Amino acid sequence: MSGNQGKKFMGLALLLGGAAAVVGYYSLTAMAARAAKGTSANYRDVVVSATDLTFGVKLERTMLRTARYPKDAVPAGAYTSLDSVVGQTTKVFMGAREPVTATKLSSRGGGLSMLVRPGMRGVSIEVNQVSGVSGFVLPGDRVDVLITVDPHNGGENAVTRTLVQDIEVLAAGQKTQQGDNKPLSVQSVTLLVDPEQAEILAHATHEGEIHLVLRNPQDQGQVEVSTFSTREMMGVADPPPARPQARVRHAASPAQPVILAPPPPSRPERVEPGKIRIIRSADVTETPAVVDSTPH
Repeated sequence: MSGNQGKKFMGLALLLGGAAAVVGYYSLTAMAARAAKGTSANYRDVVVSATDLTFGVKLERTMLRTARYPKDAVPAGAYTSLDSVVGQTTKVFMGAREPVTATKLSSRGGGLSMLVRPGMRGVSIEVNQVSGVSGFVLPGDRVDVLITVDPHNGGENAVTRTLVQDIEVLAAGQKTQQGDNKPLSVQSVTLLVDPEQAEILAHATHEGEIHLVLRNPQDQGQVEVSTFSTREMMGVADPPPARPQARVRHAASPAQPVILAPPPPSRPERVEPGKIRIIRSADVTETPAVVDSTPH
């Protein structure tokens, strides 16, 4: 009898242990599901760029992907679905895995034109390794623009002049954002100018050689700079201005010029005898002269 009771107690213990294991398993599964659900609630899908993108690119699905961001780290203006971004145009340079936000896109397209403020113009000028400050002119920098004009005439001076000062750089080559301060291999720089400055730069590129001068962005002063010529660089004084020559009229023989004589002075007007002319201000009057009746 005691052996049967022991078997019963053993079976009951096994049954209770199995039930406890089942209950524990389902409890742990439920807790894990609740934790996963809570974790998912704290994260959000954000659309990011799959590769580097330059400005003016119309976005396609292959250029984008989604990434999980903590809710408190999601950038302002971020997108959650690819469909809301596909078809829009980038207006800035974007690196790979960079969040795509509304301020970086334009539904109207245009790319670089979106960086041109109202009333201003974007003008591109051609530069080389020297005139472009060795490639260190980057978007966001400020520059002065100089021009050197050489008339290609032995009697003329090559002259350098400062055209415009404190001009913002919109783009250097294909970049519209400043990178890691590395030199860029570019052939053109786009500057933000007003319409009058745009005309000046367009004419300057036609007449001479353009140079960019990099300046500190905190230095926004306008400096009065005089032109500098080849004669000044060589320490040679400019020749005195030519004296005006007398007008001559050539006779039949060109070897004997005839100097024109000055016109004769005008004769004074005759006044009739017996009258006196009085000039007062702008009025002229005549009165009869008083005849002296005293006998001589």
